[in-house]
Amino acid sequence: MDLNKAMIIGNVTRDPEVRTTPTGQSVVSFGVATNLVWKDQMGNKQEKVEFHNIVAWRKLAETIGKYVKKGSKLYVEGRLQTRTWDDKNGVKRYTTEIVADNIIMLDRAGARPASNEGAQPSPADNYSQAAPAAAAVEEEINVEDIPF
Repeated sequence: MDLNKAMIIGNVTRDPEVRTTPTGQSVVSFGVATNLVWKDQMGNKQEKVEFHNIVAWRKLAETIGKYVKKGSKLYVEGRLQTRTWDDKNGVKRYTTEIVADNIIMLDRAGARPASNEGAQPSPADNYSQAAPAAAAVEEEINVEDIPF
């Protein structure tokens, strides 16, 4: 059994770049930064930032191009992929990126799912489809409500 799954939550580091392949497929690429915060042995706050390259295709790429911008907070789910190429000097280069299958926009004003499945909300929807999900995240969970 094999599994190739990546899940991150972070902030978009640059505006998404939407392109079209010669066959007419939309593709978008952008960066997401994730932060790790901890206290060292002396009690000082430490922070490490990781930068991730994200790629999405087809309808998801178009949706990201419309609604995502630098600074947006996103949940990204997809698979890791490593590409190789030769640069102009003939040196072999590598890059590892997350090929997104699902993106959830986590900003309060734009908290709505954007995945390959189902229709995407239009700007006229005013993000109303995601409002119940955003409210559910903020509610406290009562132990008595858990069914097991």
